Amino acid sequence: MSQLIAGYLPLFDLYLLHLGLAFSQYIVLRAGVFSLASAALAGIGAYTAGIFAVKLGAHPLLGLTAGTLTGMLAALFLSIPLARLRGVYQAIATVAFIQIVVSLNIYSEGLTGGAMGLNGIPKSVGTGSLLIAAAAVTYLVWAIERNRLGRAFNAIRQDEAVAASLGISITWHQSLAFAISGALAGLFGGLQAYHSYALDPNQFGFHLLITILSYVILGGRNSVLGPLIGTAILIILPELARPLAANRMVIYGAMLIVVINYLPKGIADTVIQQVRDRRLRLSGGAS
Repeated sequence: MSQLIAGYLPLFDLYLLHLGLAFSQYIVLRAGVFSLASAALAGIGAYTAGIFAVKLGAHPLLGLTAGTLTGMLAALFLSIPLARLRGVYQAIATVAFIQIVVSLNIYSEGLTGGAMGLNGIPKSVGTGSLLIAAAAVTYLVWAIERNRLGRAFNAIRQDEAVAASLGISITWHQSLAFAISGALAGLFGGLQAYHSYALDPNQFGFHLLITILSYVILGGRNSVLGPLIGTAILIILPELARPLAANRMVIYGAMLIVVINYLPKGIADTVIQQVRDRRLRLSGGAS
């Protein structure tokens, strides 16, 4: 039994790491920003933590703090030009940002290890640390959803003009969403650095972008349960279908097409809506 559990721990660790990145993507989408920069921000946090570990010999807590702050500052910097853009133009700009970050990591060989990656990072993060971080972030996002900040994010996402008429500052709230998203991406990028011994610049590119976006779209964009469920499904699915693991991106794409067409709100949001509708029908019938 213990061997079976130990065999699945790496999969559980991957789930916890990617859950944090999924929440990073979820926050900006919740605030009405079509940003796809979470992968790049995770790369910034990961390389910052890795450099602190390999080049400076810093304590992991210092490296994680630096990775979190660097991710947050990079997100705030990115939010300035994105404030002038909307919709697909925001997505295009953030995809370009991802490519810039990947290129900088490749060509800054003296600092990042270049195309060979940054190696020799001491592994100082295990399942327990990842579980604590994932639980804390889940609670944070849940708390945001239920206070004034979450309601402001929701109002902006639904209609910016109406939100502005209610006195909600669009720019300030979206910049705050970027900062939270960047901090989460930077933190979990740093955790990945301290968990995996080495970093490859390409692991924070377009492939990770599609993966993170798939988690949120599949699970749902309007409930904290969305990233939890979407990440679990897409992490476990390749394990259940190992012969198809080489075609993982094809599977992700096919699932996204199905979900967008038949469950446009995502799995969690659709189930929640159905439960609410059923309760309303039952209460209406009882009265």
